[in-house]
Parts: sequence; C-alpha cells; structure tokens
Amino acid sequence: MPLVFAGVCSHAPGITGRSDQADPDVRDRFYVAFDQMRVDLEASKPDAVVVIAAEHFANFFMNNMPSFALGMADSYDGPIEDPGWLGIDKHQVPGNRDLSHRFIEQVMQTSDVSYAEEWKFDHGIMVPLHFLTPRYDTPVIPVNINCQGPPLSPLHRSWTFGESLRAACDALPERIAIVGTGGISHWPATPDSGKINVEWDLDFMDRWCRNDREALLDYDDLTVYADAGQGGFEIRTFISVAAAAAGATGTVHFCEPIPIFAVSCTIASYNIAASGIPRTSGPQLGPRVAR
Repeated sequence: MPLVFAGVCSHAPGITGRSDQADPDVRDRFYVAFDQMRVDLEASKPDAVVVIAAEHFANFFMNNMPSFALGMADSYDGPIEDPGWLGIDKHQVPGNRDLSHRFIEQVMQTSDVSYAEEWKFDHGIMVPLHFLTPRYDTPVIPVNINCQGPPLSPLHRSWTFGESLRAACDALPERIAIVGTGGISHWPATPDSGKINVEWDLDFMDRWCRNDREALLDYDDLTVYADAGQGGFEIRTFISVAAAAAGATGTVHFCEPIPIFAVSCTIASYNIAASGIPRTSGPQLGPRVAR
C-alpha cells in the first residue's frame, strides 16, 4: 500500500511545557494548525504512523549511537521526562511488533539500520503524539536519526534513508503515514536558547515544499551550526520525509517564531497524491506561511 500521509512538525518541549508563557494569539494559531494536521492524518486512515525524530540521549548514547534506528515493539512508554515539566502525562503508546518487523526488513533492503525492542519516548515523539494522536490509539513505529552526536550521517544518507522508508511503505499492505519531527533553527540548552533565524527557516521550508533534492542537500554541518545552531542538525528528519514523499510538493500551514518555545513552530505536509510524478521545469509553488 503506498504511503498515505507525509508531513513534518515541531517537537520542542516548550510547546506543551511552557504554553502559558507564549503569546496567546500566535500560540493558538499554531495549535489550530496542529489540530488540522491531526484531522488530515486521521482522514488518511493509517494502520501505523512512522514518527521520525531526533531523540535527545534518552535511549542512545555515545557508547552506542546508531545513525538510523527503528523501534520494533508492541508498546512504548513515554514521556521519559518529568510529566510536570513537559506538560504531558505518562502513557503507554501502542506499537505493532509484527508490522514493525516486516517494515524494518524492507527498509534493510536499501539502508543499513539498527532496531530496538525497548524504547522510552522523549519529547521528540511525545509532543507530536500529544497533538496528532491524542487518544494514543494508533500504532507507532518510532524512528531515530542521529542529529546530536557527531559524526553525523551525511545529509544524502538521510535522503536515501527516506527513500528506503517509502519503498517499505510501498511493499507492505498496511496503510502507513510518516511524520518527521524536529526544529529548524534553534540553540537548545545553550545561552542562545530562544534565538531563532527566521529567514533561514523560511528558506529551508521553501526548499522542502519544492521537494528540491539538490537544494535540500546543499548544506554542510559547519554552516548549519553557524546559521541554525546545533538544533539545526534536525533538518535530517525533514529531509527524510521529503525523500519519502517522492517528488510531491508541499505546503507550510504554519511557520512562525515563538521564542518561549525556542523555535519557529512549523506544521507542513506534502500532497502525496502526486507522489512519483516528475516535477515540470516550470515555476514551483513555495511555502504558504500563515500570518
């Protein structure tokens, strides 16, 4: 069954943990965009949601840091953080071990990956699930891309990994949705926390919406670090979703800075009905940013 949904969203812990400190107008419009993403995701009727995140040393450490890892369990617990700090209660999130096993087997045909039968979800997965599957009744296949412990995988490997995810979706009978989560520019846990490079963010999302492989891979980690902070390394999750969307073009439904959340809060999705159709050489629609 082909991929049925592909999108990206922010996962900053402040989105739920510091909601009372944000500008209520901007915050509420962001929450409305998140809720519309939930409606669109539910309308695709997925049998499972693949959530691509960059986990934050909750499960993987420098003694064993896989470039790409997938979960293979019937359930997962989260959040690993204090619920009072994150603003999300503890939950048992459903998985599907059999589906995950078959999915991983397909991904392994073209990408080298690790897998884990035990996984504690941190905010990188729990914040999106809080908005997108609030009843916690949809099976999740967690995916981690190493975005925090150099050496990081080259960006073109994240693209290849996204193509492998799409091939796995196409090879299985179940309906699969893919959601990439992370920040764009942000400087978490540093004196610059709260700094946001809005111009850089909008340029990146323009490339993402055009699904322009060459432009998306035209970054290097040194300039990303300088322009977008160490949190900018999480563009790998967005790039993998772009590859999985296989040439579809996207729309930004919301992308605005919320400094107390320390990131340009972003909601975007691809029109995957057009997946696999080559783009013309004509003008491409850039991101439509809510204001």
